[in-house]
Amino acid sequence: MTRTSAPATHHVWTFFRTGGLDQVQLATAEDLLALGELDQKLWVALSCPVKGLELDEKTLALVDADGDGHIHVREVVAAVQWAAAHLRRPADLLTPTAALPLEAINELTPEGRTVLASAKHILESLGKKDADLITVEDTADTAKILAGRAPNGDGVITLRATTDAETQELIKEIIATVGGVADRAGGDGVNADKVETFFKEVKAYIDFVDATAENNVPELGDRTGAAAIALRAVHPKVEDYFARCRLAAFDVRATAALNRPETEYLELAARDLTITADEVAKFPLARIESSRPLPLEEGINPAWSARLATFRSAVVEPLFGAEKKSLTDAEWSGVAAKFARYEAWLGSTPPSPIAKLGPARARELLTGPMRGGLAYLIAQDKSLEPEYKAISSVDRLARYCRDLRSLLHNFVNFADFYSPDRFAIFQAGMLFLDSRSCEMCVRVTDVNAHAALATMSKAYIAYLDCRRGTETMKVAACFTQGDSDYLFVGRNGLFYDRQHRDWDATIMKIVDNPISVRQAFWLPYKKFLRMIEEQVTKRAATAEATTGSKLQVTTTAVTSLDAAAAPAPAAAPATPPATQPRKLDVGTIAALGVGLGALATAFGMVFGKFVELPAWQIPIVIFGIILLISVPSMAIAWMKIRQRTLGPLLEANGWAINGRVKVNVPFGAALTERALLPKNSRRTIGDPYEDKAARRNRRWLILVVVLFAAALVTARILHTWPFKTTTVSEPEAPAAAPAAPAK
Repeated sequence: MTRTSAPATHHVWTFFRTGGLDQVQLATAEDLLALGELDQKLWVALSCPVKGLELDEKTLALVDADGDGHIHVREVVAAVQWAAAHLRRPADLLTPTAALPLEAINELTPEGRTVLASAKHILESLGKKDADLITVEDTADTAKILAGRAPNGDGVITLRATTDAETQELIKEIIATVGGVADRAGGDGVNADKVETFFKEVKAYIDFVDATAENNVPELGDRTGAAAIALRAVHPKVEDYFARCRLAAFDVRATAALNRPETEYLELAARDLTITADEVAKFPLARIESSRPLPLEEGINPAWSARLATFRSAVVEPLFGAEKKSLTDAEWSGVAAKFARYEAWLGSTPPSPIAKLGPARARELLTGPMRGGLAYLIAQDKSLEPEYKAISSVDRLARYCRDLRSLLHNFVNFADFYSPDRFAIFQAGMLFLDSRSCEMCVRVTDVNAHAALATMSKAYIAYLDCRRGTETMKVAACFTQGDSDYLFVGRNGLFYDRQHRDWDATIMKIVDNPISVRQAFWLPYKKFLRMIEEQVTKRAATAEATTGSKLQVTTTAVTSLDAAAAPAPAAAPATPPATQPRKLDVGTIAALGVGLGALATAFGMVFGKFVELPAWQIPIVIFGIILLISVPSMAIAWMKIRQRTLGPLLEANGWAINGRVKVNVPFGAALTERALLPKNSRRTIGDPYEDKAARRNRRWLILVVVLFAAALVTARILHTWPFKTTTVSEPEAPAAAPAAPAK
């Protein structure tokens, strides 16, 4: 890639500004046709997920050409170009309709003529021959009907494709040996590739069978394979038997041990036995004696009698005759040597899945006509592929005409989000909670992962667990007006989705950010009052715990005294330890006195300076103190509210937001509405359950404050403050009389 500037475009674009963001306007066919020339830096979004949006997922899946679960800029441009090429008036995409008029399809291109013919065929098959509109429901039903019949254009043949029993049997054999392919209508079938693979395996198996004859045991011929299997089943056990007999011939003293001690038989006799018990199968094949032949009928370990009988009928009788009742060590070695070449060749040849069919069936399939008949059925099914594609194109065009406008106005620009009468495709519905309605609600899968990024939106977010019967979902709702005093985890509300279904909603997590500057003004005072309440509650709890402990100690002491009052041997009463009187900490009292005195002095100085102010300055000072406390909180809230943006909230769901989608104060007030009485409504002021004593006390308090302020101002004006002290100075002594002149 090379470093370039914005791509050149000959189209004159129109932009509109909403929410502090410049967005391109899509109003004409020329705007749509030139969409590929629009600089991607001017798109509001660059990517969005296919799932979790309030738009038909099938339509979004059609736009998602690569099937990666996300829609990108190039895929949106390709969808617009495809739809525009199939319409007479591409501007129809900007006026969505539930039904596609047939006259809107472009007949000037071969693709358009094919789509129009397919649309008419669909309506005719549905009994709507004279209809001039086709809907998504019509195309979906027709596609389902076509997909459910055989052939259906996918080149896959199932058992439904034919009634011939031999062909059906062949399809079953192909699926059982080399596997099947999923059919468009459901179930497994076979296609041309599977048929080709199957008959290659059949040819390889026939070659294998022909090569087998060269390695067969001459005396057995075609029965060598079955004989080899019978020999393989008993080979290790027979080798074990003759090895034990050789060891017994070497030293007779080992015979008893080689036959297993008698104690093991006693243990087995104490239990219920079965012929196939593992303990019995581990015993020798027959009784061990020096150089004893292997008996083939009597004296055989019952766990091995069946396999040894198969070995005798398949191997021993063809080689030695039916009268053979036993087998010597030398004869056994000769039998094993006869099969050595066959076993070596068999081990070098990979197993074939066709072996389960047998040589006769394999030769029949390879030389018979059934392969040609199956190929004909596959070709006949494949010939309907253009018809199915045409139906799919009609369905695609109908969906684009209905849904593409919504995608463009929530991807290229966010016109729907800023519109007062439309919801964006990412808005899940509306939440009613705490006398407010919130429109900015998005679906969430993982609350913790979403909250980690959504915090950067600077919005107050409440995550809610929504339930409707057995259905559940999670929603993130943004509160952009009011306050958060009564928003807390566990509070319940009601959520309405885009289908107007109601869900019970419960707050499960909160991302705390300022909601309004007005709330920030009172926040310091609320925190101060909350701190006082918490301290009072803690003190009360501590005092209650102390009182309870003392009461428990007293009760225990009284119970002990009652128990001591019972008759007992005379004994000197124990002298209770003298209670040490609590000594007052003089230092603590002195420190408290100094602190209180300092506070009183400081308050007196401030109050003295305050009352010395001119009357007109007193309200200004009070207002200044209030601002000094509230302005920092308001400033922080003001900055955060102006940084409020939608981007992180959507990017936590997989979007790639390109523009800075701000949520300013006026727009935030539109997204969250507070409860207001309707116009021309009437309200009765009288409350029968009003606390009249509290109201009377409030009025007296307000009256006292007002009178005190009035007296303060009046006294200051008249300079007759009653508590003002004046210092009386001593009168000066009269001046001495001048001295008389000297005579």
